[in-house]
Amino acid sequence: MAEPGGDPEQSARGDPGQLEPGAASESQEGTQEASYVPEVNFSQMYTPGQDSQWAQEVSVYQTYPLGTQEPRGAYQTYEGHDRYQVYEREHGPYLPHEPGYGLYQPGYGPYDDQIPDPEHRMLAVQNAKAYLLKSSVTSGLNLYDHLANVLTKILDEQPTNPVDIFENISKDVKAAQFQKKMDTLRDEHEILPSFEAAEMRRNLFLKSSGGDEDREEEIGETPLPNIMETAFYFEQGGIGLSRDETYLIFLALKKLVSVQPILTCRFWGKILGREMNYIIAEVQNHEGEEEEETEENVTDEGEKRMDEVEGEDEEKEKGEPPKSTYKPPPVIPKEENGTGANKYVYFVCNEPGEPWVKLPPVTPAQIVCARKIKKFFTGRLDAPVVSFPPFPGNEANYLRAQIARISAGTHVSPLGYYRFSEEEGDEDEEGGGGRDDYEENPDFEPLSAFEMVESLSTWVHHVPSILKQGRCVWFNLTQKAEEEEGEEEEEKDEEPDELQQETGPPLLTPLSEDEGIQNIPAWTASLSTKLNPQYAVAILRSNRWPGAYAFACGTKFGNIYFGWGHKYSLGNHTPALPPPVQLEYPDGPEIREAADPTLEEELAFKAAQEQKALEGMEGDEEEEEEFEDDEEEEEDD
Repeated sequence: MAEPGGDPEQSARGDPGQLEPGAASESQEGTQEASYVPEVNFSQMYTPGQDSQWAQEVSVYQTYPLGTQEPRGAYQTYEGHDRYQVYEREHGPYLPHEPGYGLYQPGYGPYDDQIPDPEHRMLAVQNAKAYLLKSSVTSGLNLYDHLANVLTKILDEQPTNPVDIFENISKDVKAAQFQKKMDTLRDEHEILPSFEAAEMRRNLFLKSSGGDEDREEEIGETPLPNIMETAFYFEQGGIGLSRDETYLIFLALKKLVSVQPILTCRFWGKILGREMNYIIAEVQNHEGEEEEETEENVTDEGEKRMDEVEGEDEEKEKGEPPKSTYKPPPVIPKEENGTGANKYVYFVCNEPGEPWVKLPPVTPAQIVCARKIKKFFTGRLDAPVVSFPPFPGNEANYLRAQIARISAGTHVSPLGYYRFSEEEGDEDEEGGGGRDDYEENPDFEPLSAFEMVESLSTWVHHVPSILKQGRCVWFNLTQKAEEEEGEEEEEKDEEPDELQQETGPPLLTPLSEDEGIQNIPAWTASLSTKLNPQYAVAILRSNRWPGAYAFACGTKFGNIYFGWGHKYSLGNHTPALPPPVQLEYPDGPEIREAADPTLEEELAFKAAQEQKALEGMEGDEEEEEEFEDDEEEEEDD
């Protein structure tokens, strides 16, 4: 080894004022001893960004005389070149806030306080690896394998700026190692529900290939109103669905209009269910559409035939039983399509994109029974309605009955928007419902929102109310009975006098005449905002049917319903009690069972019968003799 003074690279070692102990002893004694210098490839010196652990492995040992070892700094080269000082000449001195500040100074090396014995270092490495190989109690993974997989993924994919997405890569590696458990309680769908919903709604965004004709129809008049505009006004009062769902319903109604022969179409509302919900469309068909009537006639004829067959079978089985004198109450016929409670046709679906299903027309018996029960909807139209009194139909019929009740009680409009048609001025009020035909008033002058909220007399009902009979127009049952039983005069005398005709509130009645619920008013009116009342929207809320709302803004108004389809009640719903138990037949000797006779009584009874028989035979012989004597006398004469 060259002497310190003759080595041209001596000035490049660390601080020239700090000499190594071995070098100082050599200069003082004046002897030159052989020293061991390990071979080092200086082309692999430390560069900026390279791992410092490599530098520590290269420059762990200092040059020292043979037979002696003395530790030195981990970041110094064997030829006296401190790598941080070499880099400092290119980079400049490190500032205190930089990561490399102070690492080249004595005592700052990460391994200065460790013994550089290879055996001890291998033991430390094994202990560290054993620690990293410890498996987690929660996930069963260990950090060593996880880091190896993360680094392998980074080297394979070589993403940009891996340090910024290291946490995400770690999460992806953990998620890839997750294995499904086969004993899960929840059903694992092969097709995700979100994918099914997206596939179902995809058809809503597809246009039919109709060319220019469809474009002209879209630009022209359409039976579908602007639902998004109506939803905007309701949104001012904090009412409605999300905009995405509203737009999907808008597209679904557009599909319905393109398939069915519809004159007008309106989004009626949404009724909630336990399993699924009902999206309801109110439709008015063109005149002449009598599909429902034909279907009903077929079903009615089928039911009559079944009843006749059952009656004949019962008579054959029983022979000739005594006929019952009970007569069931007469069935009240339903209102014709396009009138009363069946004025509109209703289509329902559970989700936008599903096929629309037409609800059957409602009957008075269904409306009367629906008033006595309270059932939550399931979302399945074919579900049975288990209740007391028994409901005549399934959930589709119950849904239709509730829609009729809600529409009759909550569909309102501003005063003066509708007027009665002049052609129907002096029409016969046979059913007691009065005039039921109205039209829009071209001379309508809207009131301000403040005036609409100030008084409920500025709102009117434009849907006829439903009577206790279950119809909007009263039906005379006695008149029907007289026509069918014109020859049975006795039954006519037994029938009471004519029933009193039911009358409901006339059409276009102000809301101020609606009865409240004890201390709760039937309606609550409010402004959408009080900060700018000149631009506010009048919002009307029904307290009798929670979920029914109406708005009015200038010449525009609308009605909508979002709820469970139940009427408000102060107390809990109490089902109707079953009828009282019928009385037993009066007990008497004519129906009392006789006691069995004893043996002696039977023998005496038989002897008496035989004695009577003998006496009767003797009497018959005497009569025959007398008859023969009389004949002989007649012959002699």
